[in-house]
Amino acid sequence: MFLRSVARAVPRSSALPSAAVRTYRPMVCQSARPQSIQQQKSVAAQQTRAASEHAISNPTLAGIEKRWEAMPPQEQAELWMQLRDRMKVDWHQMTLQEKKAAYWIAFGPHGPRAQAPKGEGLRIFLKVTQLVLASVAVFGVIHYFAKPQPKTMSKEWQEASNEYAKAEKINPLYGISSEGYQGQGFVQSAPAEKS
Repeated sequence: MFLRSVARAVPRSSALPSAAVRTYRPMVCQSARPQSIQQQKSVAAQQTRAASEHAISNPTLAGIEKRWEAMPPQEQAELWMQLRDRMKVDWHQMTLQEKKAAYWIAFGPHGPRAQAPKGEGLRIFLKVTQLVLASVAVFGVIHYFAKPQPKTMSKEWQEASNEYAKAEKINPLYGISSEGYQGQGFVQSAPAEKS
């Protein structure tokens, strides 16, 4: 008998946070008879109804736009659960403050929808420019200290490769040895520099 009265009194108690009310399950001793599923559902419905019957206080919702980011995640979750329970009733019963808070929490510019800080675009542009200049510098240093190109990359060598391919009839269907071929073949470099 005592356990049942505690189970009924818990949803009305303001000492416990709402999350504890939702997860509370009374301990049933072995000798007590188990409740039917229908009774358990009606108790759960009464708890939800009791939580959603009372409006959330205005000081709790006042300035929520400014306070939301600074609130601990547990408080954010509790406030959202309270608003969610309030939204289950007829919306005409909700206060204007509750409607505004529910809309702002669901769709406001916070979290992933937060607006970028002022000047972030300029900082990104400067950082990208800095990294591009650094990569160009690294590229230039590597090419300055690199060995000269191999002799096979000269235009003369590549023209000799064309002659060899024609003599050996390499790729006779559509390549350099085919009838009426108009391409450059293996030539892709400028003439070798005379040093």
